[in-house]
Amino acid sequence: MNSALIPAAREGRFLLLLGALVAFGPLAIDLYLPALPAIAAGLGASAAQVQASITVFLAGFALGMLFYGPLSDRYGRRPVMLAGIALFTLASLACLLAASGEQLVLARFVQALGGGAASVLARAVVRDVYAPAEAIRKLSLMAMVTAIAPLLAPLLGSGLLLAFGWRGTFAAVLLWGIASFAVVWRRLPETLAPGQRGQLPLAAAFAAYFRLATDPLALGLLLAGGMSFAAMFAYITGSPFYFIEAQGWTPQAYSFLFAANALGIFAANFVNSRLVRQRGGAVLAGVGSGMSLLAALVLWLAIGNPAATLAVIAMLFIVVATTGLLGANCVGLLLARYPQNAGAAAALFGSAQFGLGMWASAAVAYEHAPDGRRMAGVILGCALASFAGYLLYRHAARRAG
Repeated sequence: MNSALIPAAREGRFLLLLGALVAFGPLAIDLYLPALPAIAAGLGASAAQVQASITVFLAGFALGMLFYGPLSDRYGRRPVMLAGIALFTLASLACLLAASGEQLVLARFVQALGGGAASVLARAVVRDVYAPAEAIRKLSLMAMVTAIAPLLAPLLGSGLLLAFGWRGTFAAVLLWGIASFAVVWRRLPETLAPGQRGQLPLAAAFAAYFRLATDPLALGLLLAGGMSFAAMFAYITGSPFYFIEAQGWTPQAYSFLFAANALGIFAANFVNSRLVRQRGGAVLAGVGSGMSLLAALVLWLAIGNPAATLAVIAMLFIVVATTGLLGANCVGLLLARYPQNAGAAAALFGSAQFGLGMWASAAVAYEHAPDGRRMAGVILGCALASFAGYLLYRHAARRAG
């Protein structure tokens, strides 16, 4: 633990910066959601092709994280993070200049490869600085900052769409990348001291993944947190077309709904930061997985009923909000179990989130249908898998004593 690196007077700004770095993924996705139909029209692409730009972003994010974690355990957090942010920024420029759906999809993949560095290493930095129990609380506070991105990004994106067209959304992401690189360069210290870095060859640093992948307790946490995140991305991929096309909402009205759901993530993390010391991360993760499963079941029953729109909105709110309980607690418990491989553990957790999110997104986009049935079915499947993962974790934890 290197808490001396961060004076108490600067702790708030430190957590604010880390929360903003974790927001790379949500910001790069949520900002352009209201513009998805406009992007399809502007590039002459199909709805499925534009939705694929979300899917490949998730794939790139998941893949990039797997490299950044062990690299940072070996060489330090700061240089690896700066390299990733630089790649993200250059690819954001390519997204802005894309002339076809194929070019956009490729640029989004490269953009995600870079963006994964900031998101995963910000979590590893928390484990470097804080003890395990306090780290979960700090991760919840960071997640409250991160939740501001999906809260404001669709509203900002719809405003940029009106003022500048769909390319304005990518211009904003480009500026975000430039600003983030400058702030990290000037303000973020190296938190992993040379003596704490692995001295083994790089191949041995990647071997930490084998230990994680064969640990039932770790697998349960990865499944519980990852499938909850996947349910949210099923919602992200399907909801613009369900509400804008099938329900006839305007992009601006949809943005307000999306922001309200993001507010649920903020609220869940606020509650978690207050209760985790008394209740423990394991208990709160169980509450989140149970609530998500119940809400997903009601959503699946209600989605085909034209008179149940309010129920659909309410159940989506619960499904999205509970990712706040599962995310911070599951990753915090995982980092506490693997303190010497915090980068690899954070990377594998983030990769599981975005990798499973990719498959959920692809399942919703497959054979595009705006009626919401496929979205609700995928969300239910994800919630079931998340709850099963939590049960696996509790069973493994009891056996481990």
